[in-house]
Amino acid sequence: MRLTITGKNIELTEGLKAAVEERLSKLDRYFGDDAECKVTLSVEKERKKAEATVFMKGYTVRSEQVSNDMYISIDLVEETIERQFRKYKEKLVTKNQSKTADLRNIPYEDEEEEKAPEIKIVRTKRFNLKPMYTEDACIEMELLGHDFYVFRNAETDEVNVVYKRRGNTYGLIEPEE
Repeated sequence: MRLTITGKNIELTEGLKAAVEERLSKLDRYFGDDAECKVTLSVEKERKKAEATVFMKGYTVRSEQVSNDMYISIDLVEETIERQFRKYKEKLVTKNQSKTADLRNIPYEDEEEEKAPEIKIVRTKRFNLKPMYTEDACIEMELLGHDFYVFRNAETDEVNVVYKRRGNTYGLIEPEE
């Protein structure tokens, strides 16, 4: 696994670099040489934050952890990525053993909306929409640790969104024609 370490508001000492390399080298057995891992260490007041993003074969696994000690944050990031990858592998095995239900058949539950007094966009992201199946989009969302995921549906070639619902279920948003 190729590893890139950067720092924000922190001097990257040899000890920190060695700790990141040692801890994340344990992930090599899961990802192999073709994976790329970008690690960012940052300090904001008393908070030590470690972020790691692993890019592999069309999937992305991400973790962000904050603590009072940078070494603890690094350990937590590694544990989270390992747990997410194990969960991903279990889902792949389950998917291959039995066909999962189509997400469109999940019943809709009314959810209360929180009303914000003011809408302020503070960040804009741009990314390529790659075609994938709904189940793959759910797996990608889990690997990223997000609550929703935007993707191009491989079956309909339309932009869709999958999202987490209460009770460990998922929802799918499709455009109307």
